[in-house]
Amino acid sequence: MDDNDLLRYSRHILLPEVDLAGQEKLTTSHVAIIGLGGLGSPVALYLAASGITRLTLVDHDRVDLGNLQRQIAHTESRIGEPKVHSAALAIAGINSNTLVKAVDQKLSADELLRMARDVDLIVDCTDNFESRRLINRACVATKTPLVSGAAIRLEGQLMVFDPTIEDSPCYQCLYGDDLQTEADCATTGVIAPIVGVFGSLMALEALKVILGIAKDHTGCLTTLDGLSNRWHNFSFKKRPDCPACSG
Repeated sequence: MDDNDLLRYSRHILLPEVDLAGQEKLTTSHVAIIGLGGLGSPVALYLAASGITRLTLVDHDRVDLGNLQRQIAHTESRIGEPKVHSAALAIAGINSNTLVKAVDQKLSADELLRMARDVDLIVDCTDNFESRRLINRACVATKTPLVSGAAIRLEGQLMVFDPTIEDSPCYQCLYGDDLQTEADCATTGVIAPIVGVFGSLMALEALKVILGIAKDHTGCLTTLDGLSNRWHNFSFKKRPDCPACSG
């Protein structure tokens, strides 16, 4: 790192959990963010600000006026643009050293597998079970750590799955095989800051996994009731019959 990098990341380097070696690890890491909406916006901005210099952004949606209430990577001037391009512009304004690959399409299972092999970690910011299961299977198959989150109404949840850890459960261990009824913020609503809270937590967990300082980070579901500000943690184990990660 040069003098500018030392100044930019000085507050990280002061932390004994990060230090110079940890910051260099961040600056050589490659993270994929799937979904650049309410959760993906803070994830992308914080990871870029933190020094992750390679980001792959995946989203096939366009920015619309209804997004701006909570999706802080986008602006009024970019309504109608692909979200990945809008987010790339926001990232460039924060850290011009970040190399962004913008993927403006929905990826197939095979494409997710290829991407998972190419990155150090995936952050799943999607809003549907089908996508989450496909992403989970790609991470299991390639042993790629996965940070997954969701937020709706005044509630949110966070999970980290690390296939490099023996007997680590996966997303499908928790949610099973049955198709589930999905809540959509377009029909049920979402309070704006809740996606910021969980997007920031997802970025934090991603950094901790990359730095190797995450503890008890897999097999745990963290939830928040934003109305009462009550946090809960639930532990769960790997399912011996899980079709994604067992056998």
